[in-house]
Amino acid sequence: MADADLNFIARQIDRLITEVGGMRDELRVQGAMIMRLDGSHTVLLEELRATHAQIARLIDPVRKLEDENV
Repeated sequence: MADADLNFIARQIDRLITEVGGMRDELRVQGAMIMRLDGSHTVLLEELRATHAQIARLIDPVRKLEDENV
């Protein structure tokens, strides 16, 4: 009877080890996805700032042209 109990416990431990390994792999994948998204977000913010600066530089000449036409 004790052997059956120990066998059951051994199978459950093996199942738990497999599940924990799967969760660890899933965590690594999700971590990599977050890092990729974070990198994309950083690059997107840099591009947005550069575009904003470019537009800000174009505003002054356009305002001057508008003032000349008025």
